[in-house]
Amino acid sequence: MNSRLEFRFSGTGGQGLILAAIILAEAAMRDGHQVVQSQSYGPEARGGASKSEIILSQDKILYPKVTTPDFLLAMSDKAYQKYGKDFKDDGVLLADSTFIRDALDNNRKMVFLPLTKSAKEQIGTEIVANIVALGAVNAIMNAVTEESLKDAVLKRAPKGTGEKNLKALALGKSLVKDGYTAK
Repeated sequence: MNSRLEFRFSGTGGQGLILAAIILAEAAMRDGHQVVQSQSYGPEARGGASKSEIILSQDKILYPKVTTPDFLLAMSDKAYQKYGKDFKDDGVLLADSTFIRDALDNNRKMVFLPLTKSAKEQIGTEIVANIVALGAVNAIMNAVTEESLKDAVLKRAPKGTGEKNLKALALGKSLVKDGYTAK
């Protein structure tokens, strides 16, 4: 991991991206990293564009705001339009191809995966699409250890859903491993 990584998770309110960011932050703390996590959503909350940002660092974090993310997750077209065009030149965009068909080709690495569609078809519910996305994010960025991420997911998973959430995490990883579309 670089000494500082900045992430922006964006989507529609209700997709669980704030929870996904909290889980990533908790996993990073378990791995001994310095962490800042913040969130923002419009007044409409459910249905409006939302974002959550995470900074992971091996060093002290002196400025706690994400300026230009290394990694951008976009889970809806509305969120991509609002938050998705501002990431580092050598950064990565992961877009949920269930909802985002086109993204600006700006010579950056763009990964399109059917995160929500895969959650529904392979896990049986769209509600774990955020955890599928989290598995894909970590497979691409290798930001935290798999053990810490699993532990953080289990800590935050509602009672009785741990196994389903671990399957979702593994699904995200396998989507990346099985070959994704990168522009």
